[in-house]
Amino acid sequence: MIIRRVRRGLAPSRQLIAELTEAWNQAWRRSLQMRVVISTLALSTAVVLVLGLVLQTQIAQRLLQAKEADARVRTETGAVLLEGDLAGVDPDREGAQGELNNALDRLTNASSAEDQPATAGEFRAVLTTSARDAGAQVAAGPVEDVPATLREAVAAGTLSNQYTTTLTEQGVEVPTLVVGQPVRTAVGDLEFYLLFPLTAEQRTLGTVQSTLIVGGLVLLLLLAGIAGIVTRQVVRPVRQAAEIAERFADGHLDERMPVQGEDEVARLAESYNEMASSIQSQIRQLEEFGALQRRFTSDVSHELRTPLTTVRMAADVLHASREEMVPALRRSSELLVAELDRFEALLADLLEISRLDAGVAELGAERVDMHGVVNRAVEAVRGIADETGTPLELDLPVGVPAEVDPRRVERIVRNLVANAIDHSEGKPVRVVLRADERAVAVLVRDQGVGLRPGEAGLVFNRFWRAEESRARRSGGSGLGLSIAIEDARLHGGWLQAWGEIGKGAAFRLTLPRNVGDVVEASPLPLGPDEPSAPIAEPASVPTPPRARTTTTVPARPDPYLQEGT
Repeated sequence: MIIRRVRRGLAPSRQLIAELTEAWNQAWRRSLQMRVVISTLALSTAVVLVLGLVLQTQIAQRLLQAKEADARVRTETGAVLLEGDLAGVDPDREGAQGELNNALDRLTNASSAEDQPATAGEFRAVLTTSARDAGAQVAAGPVEDVPATLREAVAAGTLSNQYTTTLTEQGVEVPTLVVGQPVRTAVGDLEFYLLFPLTAEQRTLGTVQSTLIVGGLVLLLLLAGIAGIVTRQVVRPVRQAAEIAERFADGHLDERMPVQGEDEVARLAESYNEMASSIQSQIRQLEEFGALQRRFTSDVSHELRTPLTTVRMAADVLHASREEMVPALRRSSELLVAELDRFEALLADLLEISRLDAGVAELGAERVDMHGVVNRAVEAVRGIADETGTPLELDLPVGVPAEVDPRRVERIVRNLVANAIDHSEGKPVRVVLRADERAVAVLVRDQGVGLRPGEAGLVFNRFWRAEESRARRSGGSGLGLSIAIEDARLHGGWLQAWGEIGKGAAFRLTLPRNVGDVVEASPLPLGPDEPSAPIAEPASVPTPPRARTTTTVPARPDPYLQEGT
């Protein structure tokens, strides 16, 4: 129970940390200047730290070496003076303590009055008998501050020194250098020690350390500023080039980079401007060629309507009197009418493609129940299903409202169901309707021959067919799926395909429930193996505001012209 409360209490903090981490990662990924400045600052910090540690270590060693050399000279000089004063002193007789104190006083006074060959700073003196001697020990000065290991070395007759820590009268620990040397007398050797406090060296090292820290921080700030200024000189032209490239990609083909100087950035700007001019020229040529092709297709389609109407009238007359003809002529009249129907469908599809390519197609959106729209489309091709013996399985719930163009959606579903019947090999074709809060989807699934790898991305190309030898019962023009995907784009939706050999194929239409909404997911899975991964990537176009009921597909170059077909 307590753990749960703690976890709930830490949840806001974790969320805040996660948001800050994500913001930092995003800024780190997007800002080259930030990465360069931080990297320079990090490397400079490491260099400054190493350099500061080396300098501080070297300075400390120099100070201690100088202190130790001066202390040794001071100790040797004091030992010479004490040997002259204490030549006849016997530590075992009475009054020896006073003589030792007097000798230390004379040594201190002499050090203050005379110029010494080396200046080791203030010190405290200790004079004592050896701890190895029998009898009571006689000492003058703070002998308790002398380390035992140093006393053993001095008792052995050597000049030695050692670093230790002593306490002042106020109880403050002070690092101290202790130097000891034996002093010879008539009776025996005495131990002579000088204690040099290192407070002055501590202050010097503290000053050096603070100077290095302040200098390092100032140096780091200067390096960060310099790195920022230098990086800005490089990043600013790159950022400007990226903005110009984005505007160029959005259709502002007259955008160019300013050329200043003769450096690498200027050469980059010149190269970019030459590339942009070449692309602009090619795009204009493609637009002109596409416009000529669309105009040609539209003009031919319109011009064909007049002779087609005349031929249709003549064919209807012949078809009406076919019972009076001989069997061969009767069959010819029936074929003539059937092919005229197919020709009229092809001509209508060509006119629709011309309107879509020209960018003048309008979306007559209205709020309707998708059940009725899909059901009417299925009923329109039920005759083909009955002729082929293909069962139609419908899963169309009632009460699925959406803002769509009923005519275009019926045409999409009609094309999908007709194609499914043609390729189902007599197996059932399933039509499913589903919706969520933002989208409505129609799935047409067959159990026929399926699609080979890579064909799911080709089925929406104009006049493309999976099997050229297949006899199509629906008499398609080869433009149905091309028009269907353009109608889906006009709604701001998706039309996707999936298929595998021997497992059939599936086509999924996903449309926004309201005009102007953006489709982010489909209510229906597409394929059985990867239900959320579309095989044919959906293409989206800008959708109109919610208040409008019509939209226009923007004009673009014709794909056949780009491929040179």
